[in-house]
Amino acid sequence: MTNISTEEIKNLVKENLDFAKKIKNYLHEHPELSSKEFETRKFLIDECKKLGLETQEVENSTGFVAILDTKKQGKILGLRTDIDALPILENEENLRGKKEVVSKNQGVMHACGHDFHMALALTSAKILSDLKEKLNGKFYFIFEEGEETGAGIHAMIESLKNIKFDAIYGNHVDTEIPTGKIAISKGKVYAGCAGVDFDVIGKGGHGSRPDLLISPINALVAIINNLNQTWASGLDPKKIVTLGIGSINAGFASNVIPDKANLKATLRFFEDEVGEKALEKLKDVAKKTASIYDCKVKFNDYTRVVAYPVSNDENLSEFARSSLEEILPNARVDEEVSFGSESFYGYGKIAPSVFAKIGVKNEEKGYGAGAHTEKFDVDNDGLYYGLACALNFLINFDRKGR
Repeated sequence: MTNISTEEIKNLVKENLDFAKKIKNYLHEHPELSSKEFETRKFLIDECKKLGLETQEVENSTGFVAILDTKKQGKILGLRTDIDALPILENEENLRGKKEVVSKNQGVMHACGHDFHMALALTSAKILSDLKEKLNGKFYFIFEEGEETGAGIHAMIESLKNIKFDAIYGNHVDTEIPTGKIAISKGKVYAGCAGVDFDVIGKGGHGSRPDLLISPINALVAIINNLNQTWASGLDPKKIVTLGIGSINAGFASNVIPDKANLKATLRFFEDEVGEKALEKLKDVAKKTASIYDCKVKFNDYTRVVAYPVSNDENLSEFARSSLEEILPNARVDEEVSFGSESFYGYGKIAPSVFAKIGVKNEEKGYGAGAHTEKFDVDNDGLYYGLACALNFLINFDRKGR
């Protein structure tokens, strides 16, 4: 039976905080895009092997799993992190001044905190490895490929589906929550996301004779207008679905009508069937409207449900909340569900899962720019609180968990 006090856990976190910050800063300087995390993967595997962990590849993925087996009967727990970065040119300044570290890979940036998440997972593995003789059960450290694109979740879930996890824990930084605070929802955490990417195909030519041509631009404008009406009348108003159009591309010159026009967007939703219905209605409106203009629509691969909503297991979130209160009294804050999306939804399909949001906002130091922006920066001091929360959960679940 595990018997490690919260004071011992906090002391171990403090002793390993420099290690965590060093790992985080190194990874921030060396980001890699989704599904191209080759050097990141190699670095992480090497670090895991230094800790004596067994590593297992995930077929058809840059993701992998590292395992700490205490060889004693107990719970099987997972700690998940994502490992990819974004195609963003980093600004060397945050909201107040110079950043501590910036990306050395120009045009690629850890602008969503995955460097922080990896450092937290690796440091947790280090501390739990040091405590191995006092622990029971197995700990799986899950390093997921391509969270930003949803590229790695299916392969990872396929590789883990036969493991009888008692719980899987995940976390994400949040620049709207102050450093020292953590949010653990009892229900919905993130919205689901459906991608939208389609071409409207017409007949292009010289702009002087639009009467002889079929403009895909006119058809696309009509599609957008009709979608606005669909959202008002075609879906249950009590169930939220949002449409965010991120890109419209057509043509290259003022006197040439193009052959096609492209639209890219996302839908956000909080119930699986609502999101699926909304996506089908969007496709139906696009096709029918285009046909009125003698155009056709070609839906590209991204037009699909990319991520379903993330919801915390109710019993597990109760335990996670009480565990947080035990080690960091008064750290927990309530936060509204986010309209952003997360591939962590997949773990809830194979095991009870819980997801925490770690505060990294510190306005005095300039930390607080939104995720996916060039000035995004996190307060490394948030690692202390994130580690304390995760470790107390993992260490004491065998003793107190359901």
